[in-house]
Amino acid sequence: MNQLTLTATTQRPLRPLIEAALNSELRMIDAAIQRTEQRLRAFESAHGMSSARFVQRYENDELSETLEFDEWVGEYRLLGRLREKADAYRGIRFVH
Repeated sequence: MNQLTLTATTQRPLRPLIEAALNSELRMIDAAIQRTEQRLRAFESAHGMSSARFVQRYENDELSETLEFDEWVGEYRLLGRLREKADAYRGIRFVH
């Protein structure tokens, strides 16, 4: 577990500011996840396979390398990073 202590030069309470910033960032991440999932569904529909299966076949050199496939792999990997980031934000708790 990581712990962070913040101090400020103002008398204004930090917690509401930090909570609002974290919530705003999480909303943006969630919107990015939705857009990425939408793009992945379009690839899956166009090619008749799940993204997980596609990436497995792509990484095993079973498919030719194309710009579209590179984009599909990129979206798949991006989704993983976005989900990890969202989980990290959701795991933040205020001690007091």
